Amino acid sequence: MLAERLKMIRKKKGLTQQKLAERTGLAFNTITKIEQGIGDSPTLKTLLKLADALGVGLDELVGRSRKA
Repeated sequence: MLAERLKMIRKKKGLTQQKLAERTGLAFNTITKIEQGIGDSPTLKTLLKLADALGVGLDELVGRSRKA
């Protein structure tokens, strides 16, 4: 789910993977792997960097919705 959400939000914001990597300070390879769902789950620190760079909340990035 994260892979699809990240890619969708990134494209909606008009960013390339390279530009997102620059904004977050993460390696281009890291962005690519997350979007492909490859490797270990990203750390909270990485998720926060992505959410901040994309201007979205962490819940929106990971596709979490609150239940009443």
